[in-house]
Amino acid sequence: MYILWYTLSGMHLFEALIVLHVIAGTVGLVAFWGPIATRKGSQPHRKWGKASCYGFVGAGALAIAMALLSLYGPEERIPSVTNRELFAGLFGWMMLYLGLLTLGFADYGLAVVRHRRDRKALRAPRYQIVIVAVVLSALWCGWFGFEVGHPLMPLVAGVGLVAMALQQVFVWRNGDVHPRSYVGEHFRALIGMGISAYTAFLSVGLIRLLPDQVFNPLIWAGPSTVGVGLILFFTVQTKPKSDVARAA
Repeated sequence: MYILWYTLSGMHLFEALIVLHVIAGTVGLVAFWGPIATRKGSQPHRKWGKASCYGFVGAGALAIAMALLSLYGPEERIPSVTNRELFAGLFGWMMLYLGLLTLGFADYGLAVVRHRRDRKALRAPRYQIVIVAVVLSALWCGWFGFEVGHPLMPLVAGVGLVAMALQQVFVWRNGDVHPRSYVGEHFRALIGMGISAYTAFLSVGLIRLLPDQVFNPLIWAGPSTVGVGLILFFTVQTKPKSDVARAA
């Protein structure tokens, strides 16, 4: 801890945030696969899941701070990127949106388990404000991307808008739902958390590892492709069976 503090104290604020972001993100990126590989509901599953959530929440909060510094800080970030408007879009507004999306997914994924017997508790302002913040940031990210002519930003923003809409359908659905319906919501939200976190993590590291490919949408689409596949798989695996199917 002393070495870490000594290292951070000699850096500018933005560089220190990157170091902390990398540490928190690494915890989340590694722990993310623990709950996927372990038996669902088991103690290892819960421990790995909590470690992943805490790591990604920290990385998401730090991503928001870095995005705000990129947009409003006194120093010019990554001067090698000459298109400053596009830089503000990808490393400012989209980073801000992805940070909020990561926090939103983690918050919802844990909340549906916490309130699995009282779905109406998810309608409280405590949870709805988070969803609204994600939606507003997604709309601005998509619009800004359209204005600067970069298709990646509207595409990524659309994923968040669809996800938040599906969450709201579950939260505000009238009548009773299957007692196990929360399981699918839990998996989709936390895998979505991994998608947004991996995408945001690439936006910090990719500029240093592969500077020529930093605006390549194919590389950025990788986490979404893998994550959506996992979401579809677990949706089928955890879909509540009807009474007829259970009897058979």
